[in-house]
Amino acid sequence: MSTVTLTYRDAARAGLRHVLSTDGRVFLMGEDVGGYGGAFAVSLGLLDEFGPERVRNTPLSESAFVGAGIGAALNGMRPIVEVMTINFSLLALDQVVNNAATLRYMSGGQMSVPLVVRMATGGGRQLAAQHAHSLETWYAHIPGVRALAPATAEDARGMTLAAVADPDPVFIFEHATLYPLEEELDETPAAVDIDHAVVRRPGSDVTLVTYGGSLGKCLDAAEQLSADGIDAEVIDLRTLRPLDMETILASLGKTHNMVIVDEGWKTGSLAAEISAQVMERGFDLLDWPVQRVCTAEVPIPYAKHLEDAALPSPERVVAVVKEMAI
Repeated sequence: MSTVTLTYRDAARAGLRHVLSTDGRVFLMGEDVGGYGGAFAVSLGLLDEFGPERVRNTPLSESAFVGAGIGAALNGMRPIVEVMTINFSLLALDQVVNNAATLRYMSGGQMSVPLVVRMATGGGRQLAAQHAHSLETWYAHIPGVRALAPATAEDARGMTLAAVADPDPVFIFEHATLYPLEEELDETPAAVDIDHAVVRRPGSDVTLVTYGGSLGKCLDAAEQLSADGIDAEVIDLRTLRPLDMETILASLGKTHNMVIVDEGWKTGSLAAEISAQVMERGFDLLDWPVQRVCTAEVPIPYAKHLEDAALPSPERVVAVVKEMAI
């Protein structure tokens, strides 16, 4: 099978192009997704390929265009809505929590909302607090939606295909620092597994659980730990709701030590949820209390040295692991 080298950005665009080409019900809408190509150039060129009926610019009103996507989904379309950044998506939370997530349940299964919402998330780009938070846990908290966090170019492409095929709302969180990263992929797009986490690096001494933009940091930390004789296993969650706790617990059964790396704030975090489930279901597997590496409990700073200090880093992960009795 032939392969092609794509950036994460190009892979996400390839996923959009594939579903637009193969399913006439699919259309893309959001702020500047047309001629401008989207805030992060993911939809660049798609307007020329598919026209203004399939690639639609919207007014600057997240509640309005997410709501329009819900309405289109209820009426048989397969809309893909792009929200510029996760911070701005909060303006549409009413539509998400009270409509998209509830209508199947409230209609007794008579309605489905096959909506896909994409958005950039995360810090590391010196864009300050209103553009750089990691709020994926807010969506992972909501019954009735699926929350995805592609950490690789393959997942950025393949999750779009899987999400469009899902009969319920799917939210895809793309960490903005990943867009320029390159990866070699099969030339033909294919849906990927959005039900299970994946072991990105096998190990025997400690399990590092992470997702999205923190995957690379954990892989870097694992390499540093390897130089000191500590063999770290790295799990990429991929799907934040529903969580694949079986893969997490299977890894803990091998390593008996766990560090969760989450760019969200520690209080009320996804890391807290995973830690709680590990305590409930795998307490006897632990040789050491579950540790968490999260973002400092401050709005993301603008100054680079402060932003770097606030976010999880490979060095912080290494330091936490070395404090454990491994």
